[in-house]
Amino acid sequence: MTKLKSYSLSEMEDKYIGKKGTEERDEYEYELRMDLLGRMIKTTRKERNLTQEKLGEMIGVNKSQISKLENNANSARIETIIRVFKALKAEIQFNVKLENNRVEIA
Repeated sequence: MTKLKSYSLSEMEDKYIGKKGTEERDEYEYELRMDLLGRMIKTTRKERNLTQEKLGEMIGVNKSQISKLENNANSARIETIIRVFKALKAEIQFNVKLENNRVEIA
């Protein structure tokens, strides 16, 4: 019987997307984070029993913009994302690392 080799997710990402630090891998990880951000917004909105239309009204944008944000957060401006989370009464924190310095925005 042949034993199958198993691979970790990290090994598969390295092989098929690119090693950490490469442009392809950075783009993949950015898209993944933006997808997760959109899902967090959608989940939180639903937990707060808000429609996309109501959330849009709360922050001054159209329902379609909330839909786009939930499905593709990388097209949104950071100010819009912050306004959405504030309207959802969700605490947000951003960590930015600039070379050897760490900047936190809350």
